[in-house]
Amino acid sequence: MRIIGPLIVSAFCATSAGATDNCASDAMIVLDGSGSMAEMGFNDINEPRIFEARRAISETIPEIAENRRLGLVVYGPKGVDECSGLDVRFPPMANAAKPVIDAVNALEPDGSTPLTDAVKLAADALDYQNRPAAIILVTDGKETCGGQPCKLATDLANEGADTTVHVIGFKVRGTFFSWDRDSDNDYNVSESVARCLADRTGGTYTSAETLDQLIAALRDTLGCQLLF
Repeated sequence: MRIIGPLIVSAFCATSAGATDNCASDAMIVLDGSGSMAEMGFNDINEPRIFEARRAISETIPEIAENRRLGLVVYGPKGVDECSGLDVRFPPMANAAKPVIDAVNALEPDGSTPLTDAVKLAADALDYQNRPAAIILVTDGKETCGGQPCKLATDLANEGADTTVHVIGFKVRGTFFSWDRDSDNDYNVSESVARCLADRTGGTYTSAETLDQLIAALRDTLGCQLLF
């Protein structure tokens, strides 16, 4: 709180409407860089998902990084095999807009989807057992490397100091699989198996089909603004 003349002004940080974590806490973005992010010409996708992901990151991250320390994990490419492409590009840092944008713009999707291990790497980078941890996972589908996202979700909820995972399902296609149940959905309204990561940690699950929806989801889950 500060006093300016006769006015008392209280400065505080608040999340946008969809976010549930304190914007003062560090956050890790976990980005799907698997081969499916380069798909196009079928699945009702006119251009590779990675193109819109790059645009969305470039649109949202500069404003978010002004007020929040951000880190980045990418999974998929550059592994010695299909499932070893896991890369903590950098832990949370101030003014991370350029490093995040540069990393995503340079990303060439490849490999499979070890999303469970990627989220655990992000949690470790945030020291989740000792500090509040906010993780935003952007994924286009299911775990394909044998990980158990729902078990990880339970572990994060039980072991974390205050761990929240928000999941953005970006142009998810096909059948929705869960470690707890099997359920068939309409082809274009499928959900990622990773939804339980959000459900069990008090986060949000958002389906994004368009660039505008992806931008809104990133702002809702990562964004914070200073209110005066």
